[in-house]
Amino acid sequence: MLNMDVEAVVKCTECASRNIINDHGRGEIVCGDCGLVIEESIVDPGAEWVNSEGAERSRVGAPVNHLRHDKGLSTDISWSNKDYSGRNIPSRSRTQMYRMRKWNDRARINGARERNLEKALNEINRLATQCGLPKTVTEEAAIYYRKVLEHNLVRGRSIEAMTAACIYLANQRLKTARSLDDIVSKSNADRKQITRSFKVIKQKLKLRIDVAQPTDYLDRYCNLLSLPPNVVAECIRILDMAEHHELTHGRSPTGVAAAVVYIASNTQDRFRTQREISDISGVTEVTIRNRYKELVKTLGIEMPRNGSLSQNEL
Repeated sequence: MLNMDVEAVVKCTECASRNIINDHGRGEIVCGDCGLVIEESIVDPGAEWVNSEGAERSRVGAPVNHLRHDKGLSTDISWSNKDYSGRNIPSRSRTQMYRMRKWNDRARINGARERNLEKALNEINRLATQCGLPKTVTEEAAIYYRKVLEHNLVRGRSIEAMTAACIYLANQRLKTARSLDDIVSKSNADRKQITRSFKVIKQKLKLRIDVAQPTDYLDRYCNLLSLPPNVVAECIRILDMAEHHELTHGRSPTGVAAAVVYIASNTQDRFRTQREISDISGVTEVTIRNRYKELVKTLGIEMPRNGSLSQNEL
């Protein structure tokens, strides 16, 4: 882009015409007579009139944060007890500052709906942090919960169950390899409440979520077990064979994934026991043993027979 003052362009440099057109849509200054593009790629310093919510906004300030009940648009009074220049606030003024913070926090919440939303978003943050989920999943779950509030689906159900269901929905949507048992173990709601809430949200909001596949869990399991890339590649190869023989149909994806990791780790001389895999996947040793025996028998895989495998594992 040329370093030219847009306001100073009054005539065409080619034909000396003063018929100058400012095309803000394309970011260009064009001569209306000869068609010469005098300036291009002009930055529009004006307000950004349309955004995703259809409201007027300018190009300043922080982006909208769905993890805050007010989307981060309100102001906070800092707890640092320092003024704008970094100096400590006098002790005689700290009591007044404390009262101002308290009333500022109260004024930010208007009614039971916002109070419910604030509590739910705090619970979503807590649950996502304990499950080790990325921020994208947390934001997706927060958006789901806002829709739940709009459709008045929270009435008669606990906030803990609805937030856990939203987290599980976001996990399924973004394929972050967390099973329902992982979320139940960190939530204050029981499995039955979360399952019912999940079904209600999915039905009322008309969400279409793909069914979890064993491949969604392979990378996470191998990473938690510190397995090298060649074991991951072997897991994918075994799973492709299992899908070809329809051995994954009607079976828990976590159970199949855990069994495939067990087979691949032992055939590639990276021995991991069924107990180790059970601890990181949440799948019982009995399920891993049943799935792996079925896979080995049908696919004709020969497991190593050495001291690293116990009699139960064989």
